[in-house]
Amino acid sequence: MIALKSSVEIEKMRRANAIVAEVLTKMREEWVVPGVTTAELDQKAEAVIRNHSAIPSFKGYPPGSAHPFPATICASVNEELVHGIPGPRVLKEGDIISIDVGAILDDYHGDGAVTVPVGEVDQEAQDLMAVTEGALDAGISAARGGDRTGDISAAIQSYVEERGYEVVREYTGHGIGRKMHESPQVPNHGEPGQGVLLRAGMTIALEPMVLISSPRVRVRDDHWTVISRNGKRTAHFERTIAVTEDEADILTRW
Repeated sequence: MIALKSSVEIEKMRRANAIVAEVLTKMREEWVVPGVTTAELDQKAEAVIRNHSAIPSFKGYPPGSAHPFPATICASVNEELVHGIPGPRVLKEGDIISIDVGAILDDYHGDGAVTVPVGEVDQEAQDLMAVTEGALDAGISAARGGDRTGDISAAIQSYVEERGYEVVREYTGHGIGRKMHESPQVPNHGEPGQGVLLRAGMTIALEPMVLISSPRVRVRDDHWTVISRNGKRTAHFERTIAVTEDEADILTRW
C-alpha cells in the first residue's frame, strides 16, 4: 500500500531533508578535498545530523540483518556506484565521490545524494556528473499527479541513453516517509504510461545511477559496495520529492 502524506507530514519531511541538504552542500562546497578520508567525511556528516537532533538513517540499516550498514553516509569513489562504506581511503585529486545521506527527524526520513569532484577532474568525469544530475532533473520534471512511475523511469533512461551512457538496472528510486524504503519502486529504466499511478501526496526519492559503456554491476565482498563491472567511473544523484498535481515539490534542496 502506498501512503499519501498530509501537508503536515510533508513539512516534517522537508525539515528532515533540509538536514540532508545541509550535509550535501557542505560536501560539495567545503569538505570534499584532496587528502581527506571517507571516514572523516562520515564523521562530519554525523555531527551535523546529530546537532539537529536527528538520527542517521543508514547507520545500522536494516535492523537485525547479518550485515547492517556501519556508517552514516555512503561514500562511493570512482567505479563504486552506491553503498560505499567510509573508511581510511584518502581522496586524491581527480577522483569523483558519490555521497548518499539519510536523516530521520520526528519519525520522518530525508534522503539525497550528490557526486562531487575531488579537486580538478577530467572532462569525462565532468560530463558523467552533468548527465547524471540532468537525468535527475528530467525525472523530477516527469513526476506529476495523474502520470505514472514509468513516465519518470522513461524520462531518466532516455536522457541518459541519448547522451551515450547507461542506467543501472538492479537499483531503483523508492517511496519514502516514516520508512526509508516504501512503495512504489521507481526504476531508472521503463516505459511511459506504465507502472504505478502518481497521486498528490506521494513522496519519492528519485536517484539516477549512471555508468559508462555498460550497466553491469557487482557487489564487493563487504556485502554493500556496488561497483561497475568494467571498472569505469560512475555517478549518482538523488532528491526526495513530493508529488503534486503540477510540478513536483522538491524536498531535498541544495
